[in-house]
Amino acid sequence: MKLNSRTRARRLAMQGIYEWQMSNNNIGDIETQLLIDSGSRNLDLKLFRELLLNVAKESDELDKHISEYIDRPMAEIDPVESAILRLGAYELLRRPAVPYRVVINEAVELAKTFGAEAGHKYVNGVMDKLAAKLRKPEVAGHLKNKP
Repeated sequence: MKLNSRTRARRLAMQGIYEWQMSNNNIGDIETQLLIDSGSRNLDLKLFRELLLNVAKESDELDKHISEYIDRPMAEIDPVESAILRLGAYELLRRPAVPYRVVINEAVELAKTFGAEAGHKYVNGVMDKLAAKLRKPEVAGHLKNKP
C-alpha cells in the first residue's frame, strides 16, 4: 500500500518520538538520522519536522492532556502507544485544520502497524476522549449531523 506524504510524515515522526522517548538523544540528531535512513522520499518534510520537534518540545503539556484519559501514569504506557498518543494530542491541539476524525484514524492506523496487539483499541479510546475535550465544537457538530 502506498502511503501519502502526510501519512509518511506522521509515521516517521512517530518513530522519531519513540526513539527520543527511549534514548533521550537530541531530537535534532534523531531528525537528521531519520531523514538519512528514510531517504525522505514522498514525505511532507514540513509536517514531519513540525510534528517531531514540537511533540518533543511540548511533551509535558501533551502528557497533561493525555493523563486525564489513561488508566496509569504515562511512564507505564507502552512506548509506541505513548508516542502515538503524544503525536495525536499535538495534532488535536495545534493543527485545527486537520479534522479530528483524520487525527484519530491516523493514530489508530499507526497503533495497528507499530503497537501491541490490542494497542489500537486503547489508542482509539484515549483519542476519542481527547478529541471530545480538545475539539469540543467540531465533535459536537459531527455528532449532531450524524443520521
